[in-house]
Amino acid sequence: MHVLPYLVAVYIFLTGCYGLATSRNLIHAVGCLAVCQCATYVLLLAVGYRDGATAPVFSDLKPGSRPVVDPVVQALTLTDIVVGATVTALLLALVLQIAKRHGTVDPDELRELRG
Repeated sequence: MHVLPYLVAVYIFLTGCYGLATSRNLIHAVGCLAVCQCATYVLLLAVGYRDGATAPVFSDLKPGSRPVVDPVVQALTLTDIVVGATVTALLLALVLQIAKRHGTVDPDELRELRG
C-alpha cells in the first residue's frame, strides 16, 4: 500500500487547519474550510485506487478477468465535491450578510455575536 496519497491528504488538511486558526477574515476562513474539505477528496480517491485497475463501466469486461477500481468511492467523491461546494456557497452567503449588517468581516470586531 502506498502512503504518499495519505500523507498528501494529511498535509492539505493541516494546511487548511493552520489557515483557519490564523485567519483574521471570515472569507479567508471559509476558503480554509474548503481546503480542509479538499483533503477528503484526496483521501477518498486514495482509498479507492488500485494498481493496474480499469474503470468498471466497460461492457467487454468479464467478471474476475481484470481488477477494477471501486465505483462507490468515486461516487462518494463526487457527492463530497457537490456537498462541499454547497456548504462553501452557504457560508459565503452568511459572510456577505454579516458584512452588510456589521460592516466588517473581521471576527474579532464582531462583539455583538458573542453569547
